[in-house]
Amino acid sequence: MRRADRTPPADAAAGEDKIIIRDLYKIFGPNPAGVLPLVREQGVGKTELLERHGHVLGLDDISMTVRAGDVHVVMGLSGSGKSTLIRHLNRLIDPTAGSILIDGAEVTALSGAALRHFRRHRASMVFQRFALHPHRTVLGNVAYGLRVQGLGRRAAEDRARVWIERVGLTGFEQRYPAALSGGMQQRVGLARALATDCDILLMDEAFSALDPLIRTDMQDVLLTLQGELKKTIVFITHDLDEALRIGDRIAILRDGAVVQEGTTPEIVMRPADAYIADFVKDINRARVLRVKAVTSAEIKGARGAVLSAQATLEEALTFFHEDPSGRRPVHVAERGVVGSVGLPEILRAIERPNVGPSDARASVLTS
Repeated sequence: MRRADRTPPADAAAGEDKIIIRDLYKIFGPNPAGVLPLVREQGVGKTELLERHGHVLGLDDISMTVRAGDVHVVMGLSGSGKSTLIRHLNRLIDPTAGSILIDGAEVTALSGAALRHFRRHRASMVFQRFALHPHRTVLGNVAYGLRVQGLGRRAAEDRARVWIERVGLTGFEQRYPAALSGGMQQRVGLARALATDCDILLMDEAFSALDPLIRTDMQDVLLTLQGELKKTIVFITHDLDEALRIGDRIAILRDGAVVQEGTTPEIVMRPADAYIADFVKDINRARVLRVKAVTSAEIKGARGAVLSAQATLEEALTFFHEDPSGRRPVHVAERGVVGSVGLPEILRAIERPNVGPSDARASVLTS
């Protein structure tokens, strides 16, 4: 069997490279291949390509790696190319040029049958506007993907009930989407995506249509489930607070190109340029930075109270409230005590101004 006809193999181990995007371009218009050299070789940008050549530059030389088990957030303003990018991962859009490897297989070269298998069994998608079937009940919607996979009705509905319970909708199995709130509809969409047991979850502005409180609730649901399931999630959003809250890594797009990619501390503390600095200037650092970003040298055999390295600096301030010395060991659940942090370090991280990558002082804060 030719490589192009193979669906990607089994899951990569957690932390290994799952999705590798290299030199990806997407140009919309009557002759994308013809104008590609203008972009790739002459550096023609989005505005000039549209005004002088009548083509739209959707993606401009995107290279990105998504690790297995991570939530990799792609964010940007409207028109930045983020939704165009995610639709390349399951070939809803074909690239003008470039490569997308998933578990070592080239997705852009999959045949029709292999691509259908990939969409049904490897990559589920959750949409902004829910995309539920209005004529199907909650149970029918959640079971739908399983039926498409070939599962019998009873088995599909049994598995669907499990996921309906997991997203907190037990008792609503026979309701129709029109009778549900927006948050409940999105829970149905999430349950449908998870029920198929795909190892990749593509979420395109999945929570953007929800009210702020419901949106936060859905973020909590996703983070709780992800803590157990460790799916590889590519999450699209235009909201930086959302990106910083749920992302293991964040890529920020502008005019179809990646401006900066990194962890939350890297984005917040070391913005790549003025554009990113403007994005993060009003961020509440105490709520988005984790204690691990300000942990000092390793210590062993520490005793007494410990604080999770995943705790926010805001949580750490409460932890230190009754500790005049401001010194406590930091505990990482899966690795034991790895270091110590003091109140002065936390306060400096919260109060320090944004700095660029050339500022040597930024190196003291790592992820």
